[in-house]
Amino acid sequence: MTHDLPAQPASPGADLPPVDAVEAAVPYIPVVVPAVGAAMIFLLAFIAVYMA
Repeated sequence: MTHDLPAQPASPGADLPPVDAVEAAVPYIPVVVPAVGAAMIFLLAFIAVYMA
């Protein structure tokens, strides 16, 4: 004799697979990487001018 679990009401997102954080961030890479690069160049140039 099997013991089935009692039926639970389905939540609205029960059928969706879990969201992977890396896959969610991939579309933003073409925007974020150049922006961070530009900020780093600006900061390094500021440090170079300040030290000179």
